[in-house]
Parts: sequence; C-alpha cells; structure tokens
Amino acid sequence: MDTTKKNNPVYSTTDNSKVTMSEDAWKKILPPDVFSIARMKGTERAWSSKFENFKETGTYYCAACGNPLFKSDTKFESGCGWPSFYEPISAESMINTPDHSHGMQRTEVQCGRCKAHLGHVFNDGPPPTRLRYCINGVVLDFEKAKEAENTFNSNEK
Repeated sequence: MDTTKKNNPVYSTTDNSKVTMSEDAWKKILPPDVFSIARMKGTERAWSSKFENFKETGTYYCAACGNPLFKSDTKFESGCGWPSFYEPISAESMINTPDHSHGMQRTEVQCGRCKAHLGHVFNDGPPPTRLRYCINGVVLDFEKAKEAENTFNSNEK
C-alpha cells in the first residue's frame, strides 16, 4: 500500500528493530482498513483480497511497519478465501499466539516487528511444512522481485 509507506514514519524494509506505538499513534498513520485488522484484530471478507489470486514474484511485507513476512514462492492456493503461505521468511518475522476467541482454538499470527494482527496459522498446509498461514491481504504490502533488486543495488552504491 503506497499510501501506508508515504504516511508511516516507521515503515522500513531495512530496519528490523521492534516498533512500539500507542493505538492512537497507529490510528493516525494507518489507513482505516489496515488499522481495523492490524490493530483491532479484524478480518477482511473472504475472497476480497487483491492478493488472493496474485501471482507476481517478490516479497510480501507488513503493511504497518514494512517487516518482510513471506516470499512469493511460499504462496499457494488453499481455497480458504485469503492469501495463504506455507512458510514465513524467518522465525523472527512472526509471533504465534494462542487465540481462543469466537469459541475456537487457533493460533494467531502477528508481525514480529510491530505485533500487527496478520491472520492465523493452521496445520493443514502443503509440504514441506504442512502449515497454512491464512493472512488478511489488507495488512500485506508487496514488492516485485526486480524492484527490490533495484532498490537494494541503489542502496549499495
């Protein structure tokens, strides 16, 4: 989400330090749909994500803080209505938390950098992990592989 990047002083794809802000501060910098899911633990409507059938090659980031979350080659068609991945970029990119809301026992997935609510992880995914990270697309941002390479190369000069 380009508007998130422009308005968010903590949005960084190179700084992996933890982000701690008040909910009021988050509300001022995040678009309402991102705030509702990332900070209030909402859920987008199934099949509504622009990333549900998205096939580009690149990296998915947290739309709140820019933390790298998933590589596109770990995305798969799960049929659940939300973008699904079988493996995060790193163990540190995610926080898994027990979630007993709505009378269910699930595992919530949060951004490892800013603790934004991303979705849930289930044990019914494909090999090699058998995990299905069911993620709200509105809290994802995406950078194409070629653009990321160009950004990296220009920063190295």
